Amino acid sequence: MAEREEGDEELPRDAKIVKSLLKSMGVREYEPRVVHQFLELWYRYVGDVLTDALVYSEHAGKPAIDCDDVKLAIQTKVNFSFSQPPPREVLLELARTRNKTPLPKSIAGPGIPLPPEQDTLISPNYQLAMPKKQISQTVEETEEDEEATTTNPNPPQESTTDMQMQTPQKVSFPLQAKRPR
Repeated sequence: MAEREEGDEELPRDAKIVKSLLKSMGVREYEPRVVHQFLELWYRYVGDVLTDALVYSEHAGKPAIDCDDVKLAIQTKVNFSFSQPPPREVLLELARTRNKTPLPKSIAGPGIPLPPEQDTLISPNYQLAMPKKQISQTVEETEEDEEATTTNPNPPQESTTDMQMQTPQKVSFPLQAKRPR
C-alpha cells in the first residue's frame, strides 16, 4: 500500500492528485501552499478551456459541448500560450548579424571598464518640466504691470520673476545615489 503523509486524509481528491503528481516527478520537499497554487492554476485553466469550448459549441449551433469543442479549445490555448523556439539555423544567422557590429570602446580607468557614458544607463534619464502659470492670470498681471510701468519707470521685481517663470525649465537628476565611503 502507498505511504500516506500526515494530513492526507482530510485533503480533497484534487489536492491528493497534485501531491501524487509532484511526488511522481521527484519533488519531495515543497511548501503546502504549492498544492493550493497548482489547484488554482488547474481550475482556472479548465474553466478557460470549457468557456472557450462553449463558445465554439454555440458557434457551431450544437446543443451541448462535445469532445471536438474541448480539443479545439485546448489546441487554441496551446497555440497562443506556448511557442516553439526558432530553428537553430535562424538563431545562428541572427547571432552572426548581431556580432558583426563591434562593441563600443570602453572608458579607461580604475574599476570595471564601462562603455561610453552615452551608451550606459547611469546617466540622468528623466526630466522634470516646471509647471507653467495659468495664462489668464499672467495676462491680467501683465496688463496691470503695463499700467504700473507707465506711472513707475522701475517695475517691481516680482513682475520680472513672473515672466521668467512662464517658460518651462527642465531639470535632470541622476538616479545613482552616491554612497559615503
